[in-house]
Amino acid sequence: MLKTPQAESKSVDIMLRNNIKLIGKGEKTIILAHGFGCNQNMWRFILPFLEKTYQVLLFDYVGSGNSDFSAYEKNRYQQLEGYSLDIIEICDALELKNVIFVGHSVSSTIGWIASKQRPELFSKMVAVCPSPCFLNLDEEYQGGFERQDLEGLIQLMEKDYIGWGNYLAPIVMGSDLSPIGPGMSESDTLVHELLSSFCATDVTYSKPFAEATFFSDYRSLLPDISHPCLILQSSNDTLVAVSVGEYIKDKLQNAKLEIIEGNGHCLHMTHPMHVFNSMKAFL
Repeated sequence: MLKTPQAESKSVDIMLRNNIKLIGKGEKTIILAHGFGCNQNMWRFILPFLEKTYQVLLFDYVGSGNSDFSAYEKNRYQQLEGYSLDIIEICDALELKNVIFVGHSVSSTIGWIASKQRPELFSKMVAVCPSPCFLNLDEEYQGGFERQDLEGLIQLMEKDYIGWGNYLAPIVMGSDLSPIGPGMSESDTLVHELLSSFCATDVTYSKPFAEATFFSDYRSLLPDISHPCLILQSSNDTLVAVSVGEYIKDKLQNAKLEIIEGNGHCLHMTHPMHVFNSMKAFL
């Protein structure tokens, strides 16, 4: 089907806006969606295995990575629906349907928002260390953080951005922040990479994304999601406890939960073969 000039223009604009890269030759498309403070490069460890079988779409949310920051709209990106609109517009611009959506952390929720609005865009979904809510709310649901602690983290982001990154990056990666030097381990390198990613983005863009990520509650969305979903949960994740993964599995209509033995919140970086093998079996 030929695209109209208007559709062609929109496709080009969105390709640049979201720094889209299409890799691989498969008939089925996988979209890899990065988490807060990250970028598409974080998927590079599993990309060589996926591109042999699938067309893989990598992108950066507006305000992250190498996206077009001039396209940033303050009101739009103060809530997760704004980021889900990025995904919907990408699919529409490239005329994609029945894609496999893989989301890391908050991108899992962003993908669920998009799938409820436009279910025909997706066939299956994979959630890596997801959380519909990071707050401790009641006896039934403990998201991991008290509101005042997260408010303090946001205040630190405003006052001391580097200090905020130094505090959060080791927690997310599940490894200490060691000095840069010849004796660095792979886990040390990954922590510094995440820290660099955090600090590369201006607080103007990262603060609204952080607030939308950590203060939102999308638990009520889960029962409406009918797509088959694989939940990959780290056995030792300071940000998201195993109990959260169990909660998500119980609330989704069609979900499988797999616990991967490991530390941290970025299993696709620290345990890429485990993630790939689990995805392969599910897909």
